[in-house]
Amino acid sequence: MKLIKSIALVSLTTSLLIAQGQSIVDIGEQSSKLLLKTLGSSMKKNMKAGGPMKALDFCSQEAYTLTEKVNKKLPKGVTVKRISIKYRNPANKPEADEVAVLKALAKLKSANVILPQQIIQKIDTDSYKYYKPLTINKKVCMKCHGNIQNVALKHAIKERYPADKATHYKMGDLRGAIVVTIKK
Repeated sequence: MKLIKSIALVSLTTSLLIAQGQSIVDIGEQSSKLLLKTLGSSMKKNMKAGGPMKALDFCSQEAYTLTEKVNKKLPKGVTVKRISIKYRNPANKPEADEVAVLKALAKLKSANVILPQQIIQKIDTDSYKYYKPLTINKKVCMKCHGNIQNVALKHAIKERYPADKATHYKMGDLRGAIVVTIKK
């Protein structure tokens, strides 16, 4: 029954896309791509410069600031953020409605259903949330989000994020989502 509700959520997304045209999807895609490109290029640069420890420095000291810079580049009424049920940074903790979407995505994933590229949630007559699911799809992600073998890295993560929940992932696992809030 719960799987049916999850599938219904995806069906509702499709009907919203048809009802609303492509503008919500276009804004969501552009905003999420900008955030992913900005964070991804910086993460890659830091990983090359100093491996996982340098990448951890970037995440703990700069990722949130870069997200805010991306938000300043977006149109008025549009904001973007990352969320996860298993978050590392408390700033990435999902709101109640976002938890419901993440749980629905997790159910789809566990049932071997291919995840949708996006989900649109209508908040009210003028507000929407665009969700882009994020999965662990690069081995390099496992250095900090898998079963961490590097003792110094494990200690550094624990020191910076005492309530860390973002470990023990496997390749292909749902990591979370990019959420773009759009107020028309």
